Amino acid sequence: MSFDLLNIGAAGVRANSELLQTTSKNIANLNTKGYIRERTEHGTMIGGMVGRGETVRLINQFAQQQLNRDISNQSYYEQFVTEASRVDTLFAQDSNSLSKSINSMFNNLQSAINLPSSTTNRSLFMTGAQGLVDQMDRLSGIVVDQNSIVNEQLDIFSEEANNLVQKISELNKQVASKSALNLNNVDHSVLNERDQAIKELAELVDIETLDGENGEKLVFLGTGDALVMQGGAFNLFAMKGNPDPNHKELILDIKDKNVVQLELDSGSLKGKIGGLLAFRDEVLIPAQNQLGQIGLALADAFNQQNRLGMDLDGNIGGDIFKIPTVGGFAYSENTGTAALTATLEPGRGNELPATDFQVTYTSATTVEITAVDAKGNPIGTPTTGNIAGGVITGTGDYFGLQMNVTGSGATGDRFLVKLNQQAATGLELATQRPEALALASPIRTEKSADNNGTATISAGVVTDTDPATSAFAAGTPPTLNDGPYTLTKTANANEYTLTSNSGTTHTFTAPADGKDILSGVGGAAPAPFDNLGFTFDIEGTPNTGDSFEISFNTGGFDDNRNGAALDGLKSSDLVRQNVEPTGSTESHKTFNEAYADIVTGVGVITNQAKTNGAAFEALANQSSAWFESLSGVNLDEEAANLLRFQQSYSASAQVISAARTVFDTLLSAAR
Repeated sequence: MSFDLLNIGAAGVRANSELLQTTSKNIANLNTKGYIRERTEHGTMIGGMVGRGETVRLINQFAQQQLNRDISNQSYYEQFVTEASRVDTLFAQDSNSLSKSINSMFNNLQSAINLPSSTTNRSLFMTGAQGLVDQMDRLSGIVVDQNSIVNEQLDIFSEEANNLVQKISELNKQVASKSALNLNNVDHSVLNERDQAIKELAELVDIETLDGENGEKLVFLGTGDALVMQGGAFNLFAMKGNPDPNHKELILDIKDKNVVQLELDSGSLKGKIGGLLAFRDEVLIPAQNQLGQIGLALADAFNQQNRLGMDLDGNIGGDIFKIPTVGGFAYSENTGTAALTATLEPGRGNELPATDFQVTYTSATTVEITAVDAKGNPIGTPTTGNIAGGVITGTGDYFGLQMNVTGSGATGDRFLVKLNQQAATGLELATQRPEALALASPIRTEKSADNNGTATISAGVVTDTDPATSAFAAGTPPTLNDGPYTLTKTANANEYTLTSNSGTTHTFTAPADGKDILSGVGGAAPAPFDNLGFTFDIEGTPNTGDSFEISFNTGGFDDNRNGAALDGLKSSDLVRQNVEPTGSTESHKTFNEAYADIVTGVGVITNQAKTNGAAFEALANQSSAWFESLSGVNLDEEAANLLRFQQSYSASAQVISAARTVFDTLLSAAR
């Protein structure tokens, strides 16, 4: 009996010693990162003795997987909000406002219009124009700097992810080598370290785990792509820019002598890496495209209108802004020798959407032009173009692009055109001369003093000053071909005769309302009346024989009619909003409205991300509390266990003492 008592007491001491060790280990690792609470469980042997204990980790797989998913979502929005808030703050600052620079330039233009012959006021305008270019470059520089920061962080995070993937794979090997016979052989610290690595990987990307053979953990991306596989095999992340080396995309490099590269869906990555990519695709790239679009639309509209005026030197106006030409990025898969350049076709700035463009060879002489978003997804309907003489031509919506190619392209070759992005930093002034501002109109009109009717002639509207397509002749100073012209009312209703300086005549019928009176001139009309490049209105009732003269505005330096047209650009809807044409005036906005859309858009996206981030933070906290309630160390609970096991240990020791006393008594009785 004492023998059984002694064994029971010894087993109790051993069991409670194991319990004390487990509790002490839990208490000691209270602040150890990744530590999972342990519990020792004992069974009852024959004879009522305590069997050998088994120490297990207290972990719930469902709680752990839910925590990892919520951590990925929380990290995604934290990273997104951190980056977007910085850009939102920068764009919202008054010192960085593009609208302020646009208004300043047009205010200076108004001063020049008030005194057209003043070079001082014209110089103020040129200063304002340079300030606008500098401000656009500054804003674009902010975006470019943020993009560089994104690329740097992507490199760092992808390297961290690769290190974690390899670490998980190595730990899997350790687990598999020891658990082939029994999982209890595996040191719990190895399992804790592996779980912690998986949790840290979940902060970078969205992952799912499955149990493999011999205790291994198989890790997959939320997209279904494998990261850690059976037997220690694994895949690694890589950063690749195709075709733009500055626009890095996350890809998965398949190992084990397989060089296949899988392009990942950045929208499903989540985690810090997904947050960075989403910030770049939803905030940075759209903002830079919109900035470039505003700059190009403004520069083109200003250049076109300035060409319709007369500068302070008495010449037809030229370009104020220099619109850049950019090279198309060739995809690495291209097999042909073609190279592509693109710029904005003069006069089509209002047709340019705030997107990138993909040009795909459909044959050696035809291409397909598609607007694409930041992720390369097509928007709207593609346009077909023909290659003739190294120039892409055709009909349809070319988005305002003017593209040239060299070399030979193979079917399937692709190029990415980022005109908007590159234009934001490439816009310059074409001239610094204040005299180049064409404030005057190049024509003047007047009625004859001998007219008997009540008709008057308007100042006229110039629509074309190109010597190749209008009546304006190049020279110093310029003139009207065979001008001036005389317009004489005939005896027939609404009929006029147009006579050149040399006596060439053309009789035509004008609109009954007297508006755009030269609209009927052209076509079969003899030179120089076939392409005049201007028109005007007749108001009132002319008598037969009443005449009007149209001549070049020589010496009209105090004229500000074209300046008024330049000033009207500020309130004109010239910035395209949609890729698909809507046929509505709402499809275009003013320069200031378009910039306000950028600032508002960044702010709205940032606030939405903050709201979503707060929701996922609450979910992550809830999941963490659930996980910690099962797997975390509770100091109060462990302290109570420590006291309980100490008392149990002392009681078991007393059983041994009692057994020894009984045994000694039996020995004494036998003597």
